[in-house]
Amino acid sequence: MARTILVTGGGTGIGRALAAHFAGAGDRVVITGRRPGPLREAAAALGGVTAEVCDHTDPAALLRLATALPDRLDVLVNNAGGQTDFDTDGATDLASFARDFRANLDANLLGAALTTRALADRLAAGGAVIHLGSIAADQGSGSYGAAKAGLASWNVELARTLGPRGITANVVSPGYIAGTEFFRDKLADSRREQLIAATATGRPGHVDDITGAVAFLASPAARHITGQVLNVNGGAVTTR
Repeated sequence: MARTILVTGGGTGIGRALAAHFAGAGDRVVITGRRPGPLREAAAALGGVTAEVCDHTDPAALLRLATALPDRLDVLVNNAGGQTDFDTDGATDLASFARDFRANLDANLLGAALTTRALADRLAAGGAVIHLGSIAADQGSGSYGAAKAGLASWNVELARTLGPRGITANVVSPGYIAGTEFFRDKLADSRREQLIAATATGRPGHVDDITGAVAFLASPAARHITGQVLNVNGGAVTTR
């Protein structure tokens, strides 16, 4: 039976690749994001995909989104977010620091929490919630890393809350993934080389690496995996 899957931030990059994968497998996919243009283009290019504009940090927008979604949701992929420090004005006063810190928390932690809360009642038994984390949660990276670390910690409680309903909750944590908009074309060649050199595989990650991990956690094969962080970073950060 075809599943209904919501991919937030699904207009570009990893989110679009995830939408393409699930739609290609016969699932009904809804993608969301703040920019209508990329959403419309992705939905037109990918069969079986519909698009809804939504700012996932805005409770009112999420309530509107909920009315547009089906009553049953099998998989929620909280992919929306990103390193908001790339968009700051460079101000360093305390008020600006607070504003910029909150921006990363809102985009990468609060948005996922609000979305999950808004849609929790329609998550189907046997379903899955999957968040996109980051290697930055283990390596630092200021407020962005703090937000992704907070996401992983919050997911532990979420897994306990949803578990009795047969719903899993996990985090997929990418390392450097080439070919996305994450760095806003601001990644220096020398830094890119450092990121690749830090891996055991000697290559950058690709969106298909993340797609495979998310698809596995959303599959019947992963029904007893919950409350976990799955690192997909080529060995740049290892675990015991």
